[in-house]
Amino acid sequence: MEHVPPPAEELALLDRELVRLDAHRLQLLNRRAWLLSVLRPPVAPPYGAPPAGPPAGPFAWGPPSGAAPAGRAAPAAASSGVQNVLLVLGGLLLTIAAIAFTLFSWGEMGIAGRSAALAAVTAGALVAPATLLRRGLTSTAEALAALASVLMVLDAYALHAVAAPDTDGPAFSAVASAVLASVWTAYGLWLGRLRLPLPAAVVAGQLPLLLWAWAAGAPAVVFGWALLVTAAADVAVALRGRGLAVRVTAAVGASATGLVALLIGLSLSVSAGAPPAAVGPGALLLAGAGLAVAGAWRAPHGWAVAAGVVAGLASVAAVGGVLRTGLPWDWAVLVHLLCGLALLLVLRLRIPRPVGRGVLAASAAVTAVALLWALPVVAAVLLGPVSVGADVWSGAPEGFREALGLSTAWPASAASPVVLVVVAAVLTALHSGWKRMPWTFVSPGPGWRIAAGAGAPVLAWGAVLALLAVSDVPYAVAVGVELLLVAGLLELAVRRAPGGASLTALVCGLVGAVGAGLLASAAEPATYVVFGGLLVLFAGAAARSGAGVVRSVPAVGSVLCAIVVASAAGASLGWTAPQAAPVVLVVPAVTVLLGARLRGAAVAAPLEAAGAFGALVAVGLAVTEAPFLALVLGLCGVLAAATAVRPERRPAAGYLAAVLFVLAAWVRMVASGVSDPEAYTLPVSVAAFAVGWLRRRRDPAASSWVTYGPALSITMVPSLVVAWADPGWLRPLLLGAAALVVTLVGARRRLQAPLVLGGSVLALDGLHELAPHVVQVFDTLPRWVFPALAGLLLLAVGATYEQRLRDARRVRESLGRMR
Repeated sequence: MEHVPPPAEELALLDRELVRLDAHRLQLLNRRAWLLSVLRPPVAPPYGAPPAGPPAGPFAWGPPSGAAPAGRAAPAAASSGVQNVLLVLGGLLLTIAAIAFTLFSWGEMGIAGRSAALAAVTAGALVAPATLLRRGLTSTAEALAALASVLMVLDAYALHAVAAPDTDGPAFSAVASAVLASVWTAYGLWLGRLRLPLPAAVVAGQLPLLLWAWAAGAPAVVFGWALLVTAAADVAVALRGRGLAVRVTAAVGASATGLVALLIGLSLSVSAGAPPAAVGPGALLLAGAGLAVAGAWRAPHGWAVAAGVVAGLASVAAVGGVLRTGLPWDWAVLVHLLCGLALLLVLRLRIPRPVGRGVLAASAAVTAVALLWALPVVAAVLLGPVSVGADVWSGAPEGFREALGLSTAWPASAASPVVLVVVAAVLTALHSGWKRMPWTFVSPGPGWRIAAGAGAPVLAWGAVLALLAVSDVPYAVAVGVELLLVAGLLELAVRRAPGGASLTALVCGLVGAVGAGLLASAAEPATYVVFGGLLVLFAGAAARSGAGVVRSVPAVGSVLCAIVVASAAGASLGWTAPQAAPVVLVVPAVTVLLGARLRGAAVAAPLEAAGAFGALVAVGLAVTEAPFLALVLGLCGVLAAATAVRPERRPAAGYLAAVLFVLAAWVRMVASGVSDPEAYTLPVSVAAFAVGWLRRRRDPAASSWVTYGPALSITMVPSLVVAWADPGWLRPLLLGAAALVVTLVGARRRLQAPLVLGGSVLALDGLHELAPHVVQVFDTLPRWVFPALAGLLLLAVGATYEQRLRDARRVRESLGRMR
């Protein structure tokens, strides 16, 4: 039986064995380090680098046994690089020498000697690589093969210059390039390890057909076919060629020659004036499209997608170029759009996925270009009323184009509405049949569907606007149609159409409402009809919508339309702007009532904000006449006070009401030419102070700005204004004494409003009294004193900056604790 030691004894045995192995490994590593030092001199490490050898000691470590020295790969790589550099330089020098010999030293030798010299050197350069490859000298063989390639080109040049000088240059070059391509192909297949001959053969193969067409004086379409046939050969080589270098060279050649051929076909198709003249270029473009698809069938993903794009665009240009002949250019855009949309049929074909994606991208590109061509007409319709918006009620124009006031070439844009309608119909079909579409090549996310659903109503709306402008309908018809468009868009927004169409319809409805309103401003009846209709439409949309933007925005729009109607009513009655201002306040009054009825609803705040904007409009209308301004301010104060009845609006509306009442009183006194305002303000201040005192007793937590602020400011501020213009001393003295008392009472009772108002008035009153003396002092001082004082002030502030911050913070906290 086999003896199994206890676990403790077995663990001790393992530890001793591991120690023995570590010692033996350390011995081997030390021996290896000594052998490396003998084989090569030590290299000093750079400053700051760790030592290269393993640390000494019983726990020394190093690379695994048998690992190759780290420094052996570098000399090999360095040697290979040096060899390549030498070979390249040597081949380059030999090439330069051969070119110089051929071009400059050719005449010093006879015909036999010249031919023998070049033939011998070329033959030697062609044969030598085979021997070098058998001996493993691949780089040298590559260098000699490159030299042989250059020598063969020089041989062709010499043959033409000496043996056939009268031969046509392009024709001889075509034959020579074909011969060189054949020879290099055979040479590269014979010596398969050489990497240069086969790519060189591909490069030479790009020239024969092109040079032949040049020599024959062929027309442009023949040049295109020559390039396309060359591209087809390149595609075949790119798909089945030997080696990566050959395939890449052929792919680049196919891209270059194929694109040039397609550009030739496109230029000929565009310039064709009749169907027979467009058939030839169309056939060239279709052949190019077929070649692109054939090449993309087995190409990598990126090349396949690009080839699909080229194939799709070439097909559209080919078919559209034939169909559009005889049509105006604006209708030619529609023809090409229909051809581009026909590419969507690729969804039902069984072709590689990258190719299908490229074709769909081509369809999208054609559609985008058509839209870019059609959208300027829509932009002209939308921006036209802005340019003539200043001529309010100048008279109704005869036609829609006259109302737009733009010199756009409308007859040349007759196809724009049709283009927009076609694209809108396609987007609608994509959106509605999204789940049934055979998405074979793409996996579109929900964003695509949302974009299709949102874009369809925009394009349909733009199509109708463009049709109105192109047809030059009467002004009344245009206004009515735009109003109906706004109604339809608001209806679509209210119904919450899926896919983003609801929000898009709302935005288009707002833009259309602005355009219709600007268009209607040309005539007085149209203004009432349009803005009254918009008022009803927006109010109905807000009433039928749920919560959110779709309800708040129409509510605000209805208020703005009501403000316009009220302003127009005052103008129709022949009133001046200040006289019409109280009429405008009817709209804010209605919003106050609606806000109280819709308390708690999300639409209440936007509605009241729009009403506040109407109040600002009324104030702006009345600002030129003080009596009407005082009346408007007082009415605004009444509306603010009515709003302050609601608890949720009380803090902001209460302060606003107090400020508006005080402003109304001041403006009224200025309008009445009052020179002693205290006679009018003191009784009001006493009454207001009594009301504030009673409010303070009932609610000790009430702010002093609400209870005492109106009473103090209604007298002190007008008195301060009059005191600054009063040359006497009695009024400033009394005002300063009163302000001092108010300030002391505020500080004693810890009331914020009396302290701030009294202190401010006291400081300004004192500044008014000191101003003449300060001016006299400044007149007597030298001019350099002022910069010096400013510098000292800045130094003092900078030195005590932190202390000033603490003082300001303490003052702010003290004021914040007051009521």
